[in-house]
Amino acid sequence: MNPSSSPPHPQLLQEQDHDQDRCPTKKSVWAAAAARAVAGEARAQRGIALPLIAMNLTWFAKQAVTTAFLGRLGDLELAAGTLGFSFANATGFAVLTGLCGAMDPICGQAHGAGNVALLRKTLLMAVAMLLAASVPIALLWLHVDAVLLRVFGQQLDIAVVARRYVVCLLPDLAVASVLGPLKAYLSSQEVTLPTLFASAVGLAAHIPLTVWLSRTRGVGGAAAAVWLSDLATAAVLAAYVLFLAKKHDGKAEAPPCGRWWWPEKTAAADWMRLIRLAVPCCLNTCLEWWCYEILVLLTGRLPDARRAVAVIAVTLNFDYLLFAAMLSLSVSASVRVSNSLGAGDASAARRAAVVSIAFSVLAGAVGGALMLASRQQWARLYTRGAEVRDGVAKAMRVMAALEVVNFPLNVCGGIVRGTARPAVGMYAVLGGFYLVALPVGVVLGFRARRGVEGLLAGFIVGAAASLAVLVVVIARMDWKAEADKARVRVAVATVQDDLGSGKEKASSGNAGDV
Repeated sequence: MNPSSSPPHPQLLQEQDHDQDRCPTKKSVWAAAAARAVAGEARAQRGIALPLIAMNLTWFAKQAVTTAFLGRLGDLELAAGTLGFSFANATGFAVLTGLCGAMDPICGQAHGAGNVALLRKTLLMAVAMLLAASVPIALLWLHVDAVLLRVFGQQLDIAVVARRYVVCLLPDLAVASVLGPLKAYLSSQEVTLPTLFASAVGLAAHIPLTVWLSRTRGVGGAAAAVWLSDLATAAVLAAYVLFLAKKHDGKAEAPPCGRWWWPEKTAAADWMRLIRLAVPCCLNTCLEWWCYEILVLLTGRLPDARRAVAVIAVTLNFDYLLFAAMLSLSVSASVRVSNSLGAGDASAARRAAVVSIAFSVLAGAVGGALMLASRQQWARLYTRGAEVRDGVAKAMRVMAALEVVNFPLNVCGGIVRGTARPAVGMYAVLGGFYLVALPVGVVLGFRARRGVEGLLAGFIVGAAASLAVLVVVIARMDWKAEADKARVRVAVATVQDDLGSGKEKASSGNAGDV
């Protein structure tokens, strides 16, 4: 008999069974691996989101400094400057920010695929697109006084001072056209600390500039301080990007995209791809921002309008603080999803979406709790009137519930943007806010006579409807198909770059022969 075929000793079988009991099963190994992957994804998103939150808070601090010094100039300057900035924000910066959103899926997927050439080309194309969009915006800003007088019925003195503020803010359109793409270019590569440092430099420059220019040039000086500090931020980021580009080109045998400061020739298909993404991204951002501006305008038509407007202004100021976290989590979700899709890893993209939604639910609960806890003390920072403070406390109680929905809504919008499907988010916002939130808010606020709380309750219903649409889309998403689309999208851009490089080399070779 062959010894190898003889049955094992009973004691040996018992020891083997004991060893198998001690070893983890396949199911437990898979669970442990999944837990490690989720924990790693959570750490990656935390590393992106936290610096972005701090960066967005510096923007809020800059606006607070500007508002404080406008208030020192007088009530007219404060009202006109605030109105002018709201007009500039709604008609200019919202448009530029929305257009810049097209960079998120393209640059994120290009970084995931390691396509440095597409990253740089998209950066330069986005800057050119935003500068072109700034021209009609600037023409509108030059006539802001006529718009405020004829459309919104503002007083003549307020409209004149608001025009002075907006005209002095005109250079910020060009600065924002460079600054926004630089931020998107770096964040799509999960590089956020330089942006935080540059924003801190801008805030440090903004304070002395505002003190000096507001004293010497009044309202126009306060506006000039805004764009000068933004210019300082853009200069720091541009220097970092140029240094990073030279460093990368020094390691390569040849620059991957022609010279690092200019890409190969861009085809019409490149522009069409960018514009097709930019338009829905822009509409998505503008529709949401404009809806809140409409909310303020509706508040001005309530009985006791002066008190109602003061209540909604103080309440929304707290929302702006929380929006810094919302926007950061949305960008983090978009970056992680697009990077994973560009790398062709469908499971990682799905995991990034699930983790980001879980984060947003937790953040929404924390944000709502903070708003509830601060509803009495927050109003004391702005007013001593008992009626306004009571109104703010009631409004913030409703707004707290809205924040619980707003956080997941913004993050889900970032997820669909990362999959290069921003039109889905646009339709969700259009339907939820304009077809549901505003009509329901008007009914509750005016007909049911619930005032500011009724208007905000309508926004809760509308935001929940938008969130439900996006959650269904994400839950039904075929991540494998999205990863394949991303790989094809990046590969097509690479082939176009290679063809462009080959044509230029051939033409230069023929010229040399001649």
